[in-house]
Amino acid sequence: MTADQVKSLLLDTFSESDIHVEGEGAKYMISIVSALFEGKRAVPRQQMVYALLNEHISSGEIHAVSMDLKTPEEA
Repeated sequence: MTADQVKSLLLDTFSESDIHVEGEGAKYMISIVSALFEGKRAVPRQQMVYALLNEHISSGEIHAVSMDLKTPEEA
């Protein structure tokens, strides 16, 4: 799986957001700035992203994910 493929998994939910994905193989760094994170703490934000990636994590296509998830105000 490529960084672009990971990004495409996130685009449906985070279409109005600033998304950057770096990495290769099975390890990725995901940065998202989104209004969808407003009013949410770190864990619920991460759960939103993991919900989109879980199938690929379970299959082993994605092994490790680091996240930087912010609202527009925090960015």
